[in-house]
Amino acid sequence: MLRDLTTYRLAKSVFILTLIFIVFTPVIIRSQLSKDDLGKAISIEKLQHPYLYFTNEEKPLLLERIKTEEQYKNIWNALLAEGHRFVKMPFEKKALIEPEHPRYETDGDEVSYASEIMRGATTLSFLYQMTGNVEYAKRGIEFAIAIVDLPEWVNGAHRFDIIYPRVWPWNVPDDQVCFSFDITSAAKARTLAIVYDWLYPALTLQERDKIRNGLLEKAITRVRGNYEFFWWSQSYRCNWAAVCYSGLGVAAMTLLKESPQLLDVVAECYNRLNLVFDQIGDEGGWQEGRGYYGFMLEHSVYFMDPLKRLSNGKYNLFNHRKIYSHPFDFPLYSLTAAFEDSDGGPVGSSTLVNKFVTETGNNTAAWYRNNILRSRSGNSRDGNIFDIIWPQSKVTPIEPEQKSMLFKNIDWTMMRSNFLDPASVTIAAKAGFNNDPHHGHLDCGQFILTYQNVPFISEPGRMRYDEFYFNEDRYEYPYASSLGHNVVFVNGEEQIIAKKKNQPWKEGIGGKVLDFQTNAKRDYVLMDPTRAYPNSELKKWRRSIILEKPNITVVLDEVGANPGSEIKTRFFPGVGVPTNIEMDQRALTRVLANPNSNLAARIAGGGGEYKLMSNYVLLTDNRKHSMVLIPLVLDGNFKLVEDKIPTMPVTADARLTWFQFIETVTKAKSNLSFIATIILPVGDQKEAETIVKTAKINQISPNQIEVSIDIASGNYKWLYEKSKDGYVLKD
Repeated sequence: MLRDLTTYRLAKSVFILTLIFIVFTPVIIRSQLSKDDLGKAISIEKLQHPYLYFTNEEKPLLLERIKTEEQYKNIWNALLAEGHRFVKMPFEKKALIEPEHPRYETDGDEVSYASEIMRGATTLSFLYQMTGNVEYAKRGIEFAIAIVDLPEWVNGAHRFDIIYPRVWPWNVPDDQVCFSFDITSAAKARTLAIVYDWLYPALTLQERDKIRNGLLEKAITRVRGNYEFFWWSQSYRCNWAAVCYSGLGVAAMTLLKESPQLLDVVAECYNRLNLVFDQIGDEGGWQEGRGYYGFMLEHSVYFMDPLKRLSNGKYNLFNHRKIYSHPFDFPLYSLTAAFEDSDGGPVGSSTLVNKFVTETGNNTAAWYRNNILRSRSGNSRDGNIFDIIWPQSKVTPIEPEQKSMLFKNIDWTMMRSNFLDPASVTIAAKAGFNNDPHHGHLDCGQFILTYQNVPFISEPGRMRYDEFYFNEDRYEYPYASSLGHNVVFVNGEEQIIAKKKNQPWKEGIGGKVLDFQTNAKRDYVLMDPTRAYPNSELKKWRRSIILEKPNITVVLDEVGANPGSEIKTRFFPGVGVPTNIEMDQRALTRVLANPNSNLAARIAGGGGEYKLMSNYVLLTDNRKHSMVLIPLVLDGNFKLVEDKIPTMPVTADARLTWFQFIETVTKAKSNLSFIATIILPVGDQKEAETIVKTAKINQISPNQIEVSIDIASGNYKWLYEKSKDGYVLKD
């Protein structure tokens, strides 16, 4: 009896502890898909090429789409013209040797050749499927064999001697030594897998085996069963995991007819992509930034679609809860947020968004596709083969009622009153942790202010990668260090990173969004980036940002430092900046085709200017839109200074670039200093000077600070009240 009672109590305790673990564990727990499970869902014996993205029975639907709908007819005609060039052009396989230091040597012959034969093989194999013309198939086969015969599929910048010093991202052990499969290998594997599926009826036995040889030797057998030896294998917060597993999975799927045992590879890729998608925030946020969120999905979709098709919908990654509920909320809401190694423009191709809208039925994504992606990127993102395969959805576009957003998992805040009106201000602000040594910047507390589609308060943006950018040297570049961001410095102390090579992670390096409020009149965010610094000089920093809608911005910095310390509040103007950006004309044209990107806006705004006066800054873009930046310091004097940072990538054709910035500089009179900055549009310098005279910051009681300004639309006052940990906005 006693034994039974003890056993019961023990079982009950275990049950309760298990329940608590399940409730409070943030990791999404699911059973792993096995090879046998997948084998029951996929009828391999019935597979008949083509089967990855369409079947012979589905081709008439594609042909009808091309015939009857203007946008697809135009894509088709462009493909025919390109196919004619590929068939008729002289072609000889090249045995190129990539430079030992490809990110230093910039001739790009190997990359250009590989891109050409991959595009040629894909275009010609699709034209062959749609027309049956064997001339397309013959040249397509030549290109496909040329892909197989490339000496190596791995990007030369990812060879051991170059990639070994890299600081690895979250969840990756330091002792990485195997680099024989990378994102470039994955892209080649995916391309060749698609080409194999589409050219299959025209291939001889030897040609089929030659392509199988490439897929197996240079992709599948390098990784299969050896997953844990690759650094990207468990880097679930890094785009590499999604890209590599997607390319690997498509390669395995295209060979299932000949090698059904490769079901284990497909299952592994499905399981790993689930773990990657688990790392997306509940609101859709992705720590690496906007561009790498799009890059991750852009590659993943080519695996997600055929797996869903082949398993008759049973294994459908489009239904992952982090994807299904908000596939493009992050790219939409975070427009202008040129944080990390990304810009602030539209993310994703029409192909990608079309497919996700169709699969999820998401009205917000449909609105993004129709109103942001198309209107701001022109036709540059249209015209892909997969636009025909994955046409634009009929899902009703609905603009979200709420315009502002806090992405809680990454502590990014977006504040705006309108998605489309350029006369309204958009503020992108971020706290978060400095724990992404792959694409992260030391920019906790940073903000970007966009008005008239120009980032009037900007940052250097994304660097052109060189061999050292992903090592510890990364933080010697202003692009990634706190020196290149709109943050606070006390006696020159900079922010620090949580991870260095072969050193343990430092937990908690960075800061959090403490409060976020949004309504029709005003948005407000309070950030605490204190722990992003070593805290030898900077003892405390809380930054409040108000957007008084539609276009008045108030920043209040509460800075703790020893009396006598020099406090600098830095701002990078997005106008009047030098235009000697280091890129060739082709790259420059591509950037300017995306006018909402951070870099394009900086280049376009380069024709503007800023005027530094004694107590304000007048910023004017090249279309004569102006804003005034007004600094205010409580109980202290300040001066406005300008300076610039030089930078050069370590490349053979590097050019020196200077990044200009403005700083409000003051001396701490006590242990706590308050610096306010008001930024708003003005018609001209005369109006700016009139407004500046009305701007004030006052201590109106021992526990209250007020910032105020008078403008034509009225008198504005913002009251901050002392709380336990610092000052907060009082409604």
